[in-house]
Amino acid sequence: MVYSKTVLDRFQNPRNAGALSGSNAVGEAGNSACGDVVKLFLKVSESGIIENAKFKTFGCSASIASSDIACDLVKGKTIDEALKITSADIINVLGELPSHKIHSVLLAEEVIKFAVEDYYKRREKATKAAIRKTKKSIG
Repeated sequence: MVYSKTVLDRFQNPRNAGALSGSNAVGEAGNSACGDVVKLFLKVSESGIIENAKFKTFGCSASIASSDIACDLVKGKTIDEALKITSADIINVLGELPSHKIHSVLLAEEVIKFAVEDYYKRREKATKAAIRKTKKSIG
């Protein structure tokens, strides 16, 4: 199996591996066929800009490299812009992958969507809690 230099570099030297302290959005996705699991942590500012992203991946070199690139692609984007990142965007950075490893890139795209979904759920929950608190203080 031949990987691009970028895939090998990102697998051997991931820039965004690990948990993210202070993350306020977390997504997890897995592929039951191959057993790969990706967890994505996002730190989103009050204005909705993704300030930082980290990942933990249990999987093959293509999954680790794809997760690492996905983190780079979401940083500095709004939460809505992150939703528009596709597997094609990730492949454009990674370079060519063997066809049986494309699922790794699809997993990275999917985990971004799950993290954004988690962000919105947390924000909705916080808003409801603030409303309840305000109602109690009013009386």
